[in-house]
Amino acid sequence: MLEEVIAAVRNVAQEVIMPRYLRVGRQTKSDGSFYTEADVAAQNALLDQLQKIRPAAAMGEEMTEAEQQAEWIKGESGLWSVDPIDGTSNFYNGLPYFATSVAYMEQGRSVLGVIYNPVTDEMFYATKGNGAFLNGIALPLKKHAPSMSSAMANVDLKRLDRSFAARVAADPPFASQRNFGACALELCYTAAGYFDLYLHGGQKPWDYAAGSLILAEAGGNLCGFEHDDYWTSPIWHRSVIAALDPVLFAQWRDWVRENRKK
Repeated sequence: MLEEVIAAVRNVAQEVIMPRYLRVGRQTKSDGSFYTEADVAAQNALLDQLQKIRPAAAMGEEMTEAEQQAEWIKGESGLWSVDPIDGTSNFYNGLPYFATSVAYMEQGRSVLGVIYNPVTDEMFYATKGNGAFLNGIALPLKKHAPSMSSAMANVDLKRLDRSFAARVAADPPFASQRNFGACALELCYTAAGYFDLYLHGGQKPWDYAAGSLILAEAGGNLCGFEHDDYWTSPIWHRSVIAALDPVLFAQWRDWVRENRKK
């Protein structure tokens, strides 16, 4: 099934998404987020191809909230979770940092994940218990920083409460911080070792379903603000504290939790 999903994701990205790159306008959803014609067309094409691979409940970012929740409930024994373009604002503005993300989930946990950036031809993928890969090369690709003070962190400051975000920005425990605006790729880049630390204040299932599996299968560590078991955190607004190295992870987790309380 993995090879079929990889082929479907690559096909939709190349045939549906890239011909619309820099050629579509954006519209605004009721929650204030953006979408484009490419998001909708890609989601429809993906869901059609995925149902041919394995018929199951299917949840996409461009569905209504009621539709998403209904599919989640139906998908206990099997659910496709799809983000046709993760990083829509980047896609619309011409920044080459966006991806198509697909996961297959059982009992609310991911067992297959595929994330593809068609601009850079980076295909990240994993299945439960079998490791994670980028274009056939096992992850991670590089070693972690030797200490938190020398680490590169990816932190989405706007998803954190204001006082904590100010503390992270003004007095960080790491060396350098980035945020590129595409959760799925950020999780993959952490899995690859490009980022040593990762922090996000709240993601939807289609944001984290594939990327969290890829990071975990690369040997990474994840938890939420309140829960050590990442998969028990709130489904529809899941925070993530993550790092590849277990020692860095423990230090990062403890620092985040302690400083959120101040």
